[in-house]
Amino acid sequence: MKRTATVLAAVLLAAAGCSNSGSSSSGGGGGADTPGVTDTEIVVGTHMPLTGPAAAGYSKIAPATKAYFDYVNANGGVHGRKITYKIMDDGYNPANTQQVVRQLVLQDKVFAILNGLGTPTHSGVLDFLKTNRVPDLFVASGSRSWNQPDKYPGTFGFNPDYTVEGKILATHVKAEHAGKKVCFLGQDDDFGRDSLAGIEKVLGPVAAKQSYVTSNPNVGPQMGALKAAGCQVVMLATVPGFTALAIGTGAKIGFRPQFVVSNVGSDPATLAKTLGDAAPLLEGVVAANYLPLVNDTSNPWIQLYTKVNSQYNNNAEMDNNIVYGMSVAYLFVQVLQSAGKDLTRDGIIAAVEKGGFTGPGLVPVRYSEQDHSGYGGEQLTTIKGGKAQFLGKPYRTDDGDGAVEVYESAPAAPPANGIPAA
Repeated sequence: MKRTATVLAAVLLAAAGCSNSGSSSSGGGGGADTPGVTDTEIVVGTHMPLTGPAAAGYSKIAPATKAYFDYVNANGGVHGRKITYKIMDDGYNPANTQQVVRQLVLQDKVFAILNGLGTPTHSGVLDFLKTNRVPDLFVASGSRSWNQPDKYPGTFGFNPDYTVEGKILATHVKAEHAGKKVCFLGQDDDFGRDSLAGIEKVLGPVAAKQSYVTSNPNVGPQMGALKAAGCQVVMLATVPGFTALAIGTGAKIGFRPQFVVSNVGSDPATLAKTLGDAAPLLEGVVAANYLPLVNDTSNPWIQLYTKVNSQYNNNAEMDNNIVYGMSVAYLFVQVLQSAGKDLTRDGIIAAVEKGGFTGPGLVPVRYSEQDHSGYGGEQLTTIKGGKAQFLGKPYRTDDGDGAVEVYESAPAAPPANGIPAA
């Protein structure tokens, strides 16, 4: 009976979505028949690893997003509506993700899912969100799965996809470590596979490759195998906890190659906290970013986010996860402004596809009707003195055979009040 009731609820909600679509196309209705939207409120939800193997660092993202929404709410909201952000802990467990997303959609009746985190976790809710016509905005992962506008018209990425990132990181390795034995350790899902695909587009087959699963926090066998293979450069497609495990485990067996790390697993503050006394092992680690670095206190976006963090996030220790969370929130507010006061689910999707958004990114986002991926490139970083600093200029590329090219334009400055205008 419980399963039957759940299916019936999903069907009824899908029918409501169809009704809403009709009112949107006719230009009427406003938010009156749109789930999660009233004259005074917009309710959105997310799934995040507040606990579990990916909680290190990532648990700070959603509170930072909420803090920026609270800042916007305190300044009048968007088109007279305040944003309510419901944050559900899934522990980075795909089974939990399905449960909490169903609750957000069927019970809490959120307007959209915003920045749900994780490749293995979010992959399992794509069809459910599509069936229920729920906008699936700015997924916190670089999987290419989010960029399928024909199959999943309501899903959009945020991070540069992992193949784009792999190509950019590999271009650096090819230039700076020519002739060295390059190897790979990645998560055993689309994160690892997409990253490796990008790397091998530039470098050809790596000398050795290993994978891990987040349910097993022992990478001793993998690091031992990479050491035995004589790897001189190890490229990591790892979440922060496993970045720290790989570097720390390597050091324990006398294996200290040049590590080159995916952006999603490279926040220095998170890694240093995880490594503890072994934090100096991070010196010289190469990664990449597409948002301003938290330690650049002269950057106007960092100044804005620091102010918001102080006022609305209990003055949490600033790191790049907070920068990320607030950047997601800023983009969502931009999209709400663009969608207008007559807010519908179809309308928010059309607003994202219209594109043209500017913000803190070092490269532009790529949204259009044909492209639902997020940022189109990154800039290399290295850790010196425990802090990340940029190397060279940002790069842009695609997830195919396109060239990795320098991007010259400077990022936009934030508005004076820190809130995007309509």
